[in-house]
Amino acid sequence: MPCLDSLARPISYLRISVTDRCNLRCIYCMPAEGIPHKFSHEEILRYEEIARVVEAAAGLGINKIRLTGGEPLVRLGIAELVRMIASIPGIDDISMTTNGILLSRHAQELKDAGLHRVNVSLDTLQPARFRQVTRLGELEDVLAGIEAAEQAGLHPIKINNVVMRGINDDEIADFARLTLTRLWHIRFIEVMPVGETADLAKVGFVPVAEIRARVEAEFGPLEPSDGAGRGAGPARYYRLPNALGTIGFISAVSEHFCFHCNRLRLTADGKLRSCLLSDREIDIRAALRRGAGLEELQAILRQAVEQKPAGHHLAEDITATGRLMSQIGG
Repeated sequence: MPCLDSLARPISYLRISVTDRCNLRCIYCMPAEGIPHKFSHEEILRYEEIARVVEAAAGLGINKIRLTGGEPLVRLGIAELVRMIASIPGIDDISMTTNGILLSRHAQELKDAGLHRVNVSLDTLQPARFRQVTRLGELEDVLAGIEAAEQAGLHPIKINNVVMRGINDDEIADFARLTLTRLWHIRFIEVMPVGETADLAKVGFVPVAEIRARVEAEFGPLEPSDGAGRGAGPARYYRLPNALGTIGFISAVSEHFCFHCNRLRLTADGKLRSCLLSDREIDIRAALRRGAGLEELQAILRQAVEQKPAGHHLAEDITATGRLMSQIGG
């Protein structure tokens, strides 16, 4: 049975940031100069410590794990962490969110280690604009990574597209069109105001209702879909007529889904966050490093669950300011 929070929401999903480092500098996630304070080697959790937290979480009914960053593939030996998590009884779904730059090198190794699927962040199909949005990297590397993930069997392939007015919103139809011929699940995501990049969200925000209207203006009415299979998450899914893939909309700001939220977050430096958009955190690293047993770790996890807020407060212009998105894990 999943652990229930104070509102009787079952908490079954743990998102784990394995690093604050990234090989890109996406404009909605990180400043151009990178993170002001990078975690030291000693500050970030060791793989054995992460696995210990997952073991404790599994005993509370958490069965879904997502590895994030920063960019998780820049941390050496990430497949070994996947293998460790896959061996923990009760964990039946392991996924990863990646920018895809290094995915072609690691896709098969990750699949062999026990990873089930990947979400790939891709905000533009134009090489020059890719450099503008990410400040680094090449579009062709991401496309090669997606291809490698498909060949390795990391299904379903989900593409996360953060829509920003005046930057990439003219490509909405182009991304939707991909689902006609590719078994990809394109997810349009509202840009969120987090940390130092919050100002972009104010000027670049495009609500999901507008994104959907633009898709339907190009292709006609969307057909409801039962989702993208395993790990459908908070997106609402639709399909173009006769399309292979689906189109999802994630409306964290304009039509929030807080009442269905089933997740906790573990930061790379060992803090538990029960809400992406709240700065409230609970330290679990200290307990790990003094050799805490599973019962003590589970008590800390329960405390984080109990502190989970009813919802965010973006409508009152209150958001998280203590960390960048790249330090939280999205």
